[in-house]
Amino acid sequence: MNGVSIPLPSKDRTRRIMTEDNSATNIFRLLSDDTRLDILRAVATAQHELGDVGSGVAELSFSEIYEYVEVENTSKLSYHLGELAGTYLRKTDQGYSLTHAGERIVRFILSGNYEQPDSFGPKPVDGICVFCGKEALEASLSHQFFRIDCSVCEQSVTGQPITPAQVKTHDEDALIQSIKRRSAEVTKQIRSGLCPECGAQLSTRIIEVAKTPLPDADSFLVTSTCEECLRRYNNPLTYSAVYHPASIAFHWDRGVDVTSRGIWEFNEYLYDSRWTSEQIASDPDEYEVVLRHESDAISLVLDSTATVRRTERVRRKKSDFQRS
Repeated sequence: MNGVSIPLPSKDRTRRIMTEDNSATNIFRLLSDDTRLDILRAVATAQHELGDVGSGVAELSFSEIYEYVEVENTSKLSYHLGELAGTYLRKTDQGYSLTHAGERIVRFILSGNYEQPDSFGPKPVDGICVFCGKEALEASLSHQFFRIDCSVCEQSVTGQPITPAQVKTHDEDALIQSIKRRSAEVTKQIRSGLCPECGAQLSTRIIEVAKTPLPDADSFLVTSTCEECLRRYNNPLTYSAVYHPASIAFHWDRGVDVTSRGIWEFNEYLYDSRWTSEQIASDPDEYEVVLRHESDAISLVLDSTATVRRTERVRRKKSDFQRS
């Protein structure tokens, strides 16, 4: 359902990765010293304490950093700052601030996201299994993945990465709510072509899955691949379209906030064929997703990259929505 896989890189891509790995070795070598890590923590902490709202990035002078870091003398601090400058710290006449790499690594360290998250579950959650239709879904945490499984047919319904900080700062009920919100935001980013992991441009295509345990109402899979960080994201075509603004507004007008629901809570619509997809044209390819709610429906027409090209709200007889 909502998953991540890693494609095999081409030979050219492999050569580029090997070259980058040599550079990455030198970059991460800079973090092997406790004093340098203390400096990065100190800069982040000082910026947090000294920065005013709307003041932009706070720059710390050499003397200010010296007050925050336990180091033997100014010569050693100067040496370590010189090692970090350019990669993890930006140096100007006004002082030092974090670079993009410095921001990412120090937030990772401060949040403890290198730790192993605590496990939880299995915990019953609302929704039905998209494979067997039973109300038997259970949430659990397996390593760094949040999972929804069916206790009846034992199928894995959905899964997504989760951070240790997310687990640490929420109780079980609040954690599930945070995952719902995060899932909606991630899916919207993917729909807009933005990789949630690294921010690079995604390449997206629609493929038809001939043999799948999913309901016949949606036999198409949207697969979005990031060639930079090698993440791949997969979703049924109907689930990919549900976070389009026209769909969000359509459901909101009918008392349904799709952005606050977990992706597993959409399963009943697909299982009952209230949500459907079909290919309606070729050369160029076009697909139609119809999302039905009681006697109303919204139609979204998408191109081969799963980009919505036009939408239309329609009203039909309830009998038209019955499963054949």
